[in-house]
Amino acid sequence: MKFIITDLRHTDTDEEEKVFNAHGLSFRREHALTEEELIARCADGEYLLNQYGTITRKVMEAMPDLKFIVRYGVGYDNVDVEAAADLGIQVCNVPDYGMNEVADHAFTLMMALFHRIIPMVRQTKTLKWDYLEAIPIRRMRESTIGVIGLGRIGSNFAKKVSALGCKMIGHDIDESVFDNPSLGFIEKVSFDDLLTRSDVVAVFVPLENARNLIDIDAMKKMKPTAYLINTSRGGIVNEDDLNEVLTNKIIAGAGFDVMVKEPPNLDHPLFAHDNFLITPHMAWYSEESSLELKRKAAEEAVSYALHRTCRYPVNHPANPR
Repeated sequence: MKFIITDLRHTDTDEEEKVFNAHGLSFRREHALTEEELIARCADGEYLLNQYGTITRKVMEAMPDLKFIVRYGVGYDNVDVEAAADLGIQVCNVPDYGMNEVADHAFTLMMALFHRIIPMVRQTKTLKWDYLEAIPIRRMRESTIGVIGLGRIGSNFAKKVSALGCKMIGHDIDESVFDNPSLGFIEKVSFDDLLTRSDVVAVFVPLENARNLIDIDAMKKMKPTAYLINTSRGGIVNEDDLNEVLTNKIIAGAGFDVMVKEPPNLDHPLFAHDNFLITPHMAWYSEESSLELKRKAAEEAVSYALHRTCRYPVNHPANPR
């Protein structure tokens, strides 16, 4: 059995080694990101652990023994899942490793925007001590927070924010999520109603089903005092449209942890806006979540190799290899 880590930005593979060693197995680590690199360096792979490498149909067709791919993380937009199913290749992800971290980060961006923390820190340290420059700030408890996507992370975020006493409204294409009694505090609303009523719109959906979900038409429906939060994936919010919206003061600001191109160019138009907060795709990270991600990805690969079972299947090949 040949296990290959196709690419990994983490500094070590200690957690993976613990899992593989416990079963008398081994793996090798490559740094293959493009189609050409993956085909050249990983063609003999049977079980792949993948972070950012682009695994297309062409790549998979060049790997005759490939049976399984697990993504380090929640999203899997860099893997052609449909082609994998056609070829009998099982694809999995790790959707539950950093739920609290991402929800906490979205919460932090929301609070920083709402209370104007960044500009006021900058002003206080470099210009003057004057709270009047922060006016107006509204009472958080009297705000309506809209959550788009009530899966693991979105519901986690909603529960934390509701503790502030905010009015919580939500929208999900899977309306069955509202049958969960633990989410009874969230009012189910339509997509448009959520946009028009929310003081904060927080997005927690996979890119696969939501590219350009928040475009200029959607943002024009938001309140001019509203904030937009995205810690999910770049591309869910149209960045050109967001730049236009912030330039014309159609909404009050935005807090992002993700962008379409990562890393973005430092002269990105959005970076010119003081009311655009951006962090470097770090919402998932804590020391604990990093270890959990690595361990669970390795466990998924080993489980499929030894038992043909996996906890988090993304596709369901009719004829697995």
